[in-house]
Amino acid sequence: MTSNPNFETLKPSQFLTFTVANTLNHRCHLHTPRIRVAVLDSPIAAAVDGLPKIAAMIVPEQRETDWKFCTESGQLQILFNFQDLSRLILIGNDLALNPQPCIYVRPPAIDIADRKKLQKELRSLVMALHPKVCFQNGSPETVFLNYEDDLVCRVNIDRFFGTFVGEFVVEDVQLGSNNKKELRRRLRFKRMPNLIQSQVSLVPILDDGDSNAELDLESLRKMKNVKFEVDTRVLVHPYLIPMVSGLFLIASHLNERIQQGITPRALCLGVGGGALLAFLNTQLGFEVVGVEVDDAVLIAAKQYFGLNNDNSIQLITGDAIDVIQNFATKEEETDDSDSEVKIGGLDAKFDVVMVDLDSSEFQNGSCAPPQGFVKKSVFDAARLLLNDHGVFIMNVVPLDEEFYETLIAELKDAFHKVYETDVDKEDNFVLMATVSPPTFSNDDDNAFLEKMKSVIPEGYMEMESLHKL
Repeated sequence: MTSNPNFETLKPSQFLTFTVANTLNHRCHLHTPRIRVAVLDSPIAAAVDGLPKIAAMIVPEQRETDWKFCTESGQLQILFNFQDLSRLILIGNDLALNPQPCIYVRPPAIDIADRKKLQKELRSLVMALHPKVCFQNGSPETVFLNYEDDLVCRVNIDRFFGTFVGEFVVEDVQLGSNNKKELRRRLRFKRMPNLIQSQVSLVPILDDGDSNAELDLESLRKMKNVKFEVDTRVLVHPYLIPMVSGLFLIASHLNERIQQGITPRALCLGVGGGALLAFLNTQLGFEVVGVEVDDAVLIAAKQYFGLNNDNSIQLITGDAIDVIQNFATKEEETDDSDSEVKIGGLDAKFDVVMVDLDSSEFQNGSCAPPQGFVKKSVFDAARLLLNDHGVFIMNVVPLDEEFYETLIAELKDAFHKVYETDVDKEDNFVLMATVSPPTFSNDDDNAFLEKMKSVIPEGYMEMESLHKL
């Protein structure tokens, strides 16, 4: 491949894809007559020691039409996973890009020796896609990255098209290995395919009512006497347990209300598959109001994730920011302190507001909440929806350090105290903000706290696990 002006310099956010004839002698992996190449330049062309960092990746076999590898948003997320990478070159088989395959089963791994042979044959192609600056000290080293994840098998269950979120799928997956496998049902959006929007445990049930956890997903799907049920009693998304654990900050308040015959109330901004809403309702006894921007997502949640829409779980379709600001305005305009502002049949005061919203923009990587949410007016509105001992809990994936600092500053301005807890991901945090001093108690007679301990690992419910900001 000869030099191309489009690749001679780094161009922030450049995205180009093309095919070339497959002239490789070693076709154990790249076997189609033509191979597809995608070149992505980072929005910020980072450089190490004055030289940009360029790397190539061979798309895993049978994943070529996965949104992760065939869409600009998915490929850009892969680039963001590697620190200081200025340009990513993806090379894979040239297959029809749509639709995604109904079933994916991970093929055997490529032998290390075979992989090295393939990388050696691809070197001239990769070198031709390096910017000129990389050759100022001679030929650069050819860097190949390997993509690995825990996906063993995936079955697409249904496809939806939402007015606001666009195309998305419901998929059943097997994760891990055959020795220790996990079955999940997941919700995934095309606009952010590397981000799992929702996931719940999946349980295969035989005709006689027994569960069958021995067989792999591929075999189970071929059996006619097996049906699959979702289990919402356990939270499997890494950040949901830390979010729910934030309730221990107001455990005494919640226990007192329950003893008075008052059902605790939660407002969840962002529904997805509804795992958080179902857990709060069934495991902790909350009445829940959920706000979701797209009706299609709610349809999928009810149909495939077991989310009920009844007196104890009520759903609102709308933009979360608009919803809370509109209801907060009504609350402020209510002169009679005894009157109630209604939200879907519930009054506007909640014990907890939980925020699980991600940005719809993929250009700068994963970000939660959306930048438009990080405003004093939004946090003031959220505080108005909470009772005097309420807590505001939010899942956060910072866009950058400035974003996070601004977010914390705005929360501190709106709430009494702000706490941070880490998630088992480097870029994920949960923030908790209280309206008044925490009412956490270790009293043996706190029935609500005991209920929390029965469904949440106790290590999450300690002040030592939090960082006061």
